[in-house]
Amino acid sequence: MLKEFKQFLLRGNVVDLAVGVVIGAAFGTIVIALVSDLLTPLIAAIIKAPDFSELFFTVNGSKFMFGHFINALISFTLVASSVFFFVVKPMNILIKRSRKELPVDSSTKKCKECLSEIPVDAKRCAYCTQTIV
Repeated sequence: MLKEFKQFLLRGNVVDLAVGVVIGAAFGTIVIALVSDLLTPLIAAIIKAPDFSELFFTVNGSKFMFGHFINALISFTLVASSVFFFVVKPMNILIKRSRKELPVDSSTKKCKECLSEIPVDAKRCAYCTQTIV
């Protein structure tokens, strides 16, 4: 049982996932610092509020912290766009470059009626019995 557990831990997927979570957490910290230390004061300067994260309104004594929500929204947008542009997009490009086009099988063709693959020399489709010209 201990041997199986060791195999599970040393499996590539588990290690990759652990590294991804740690790097993601560190990256999230950087983005939160960027939002709270740079973007929030910039937006606060534009709307002339001293601390953007402290913006709120009250209704019947309930405090609605919309500034904090906007901080979280900006953080999410930055993280999502960073992951997309720095991870997903480059990986898609690499995958696209690494894929090789498969040679087209010239021994078959598509039936014009049912679109199934039939031999090039066939005079009638085996699936729909359409005469092939």
